Amino acid sequence: MNVVYVETILKIIGIAYIAEFAAQITKDAGQGAIASKIELGGKILILAMAIPILTVMIETIIRLIPG
Repeated sequence: MNVVYVETILKIIGIAYIAEFAAQITKDAGQGAIASKIELGGKILILAMAIPILTVMIETIIRLIPG
């Protein structure tokens, strides 16, 4: 596995933890609407960072299919 992919996965995990932590803090402060926006932002960042990994996975699967 390429080191770049491991770094990206670790960054994605970090974003997930930070977004969840921030959302929980804002929920505890009574700001549910802001919490949902933080969660949405975290999900969008994770999706954007995962696109290269998903592309490589799809290319690998296509290569494995006999054609």
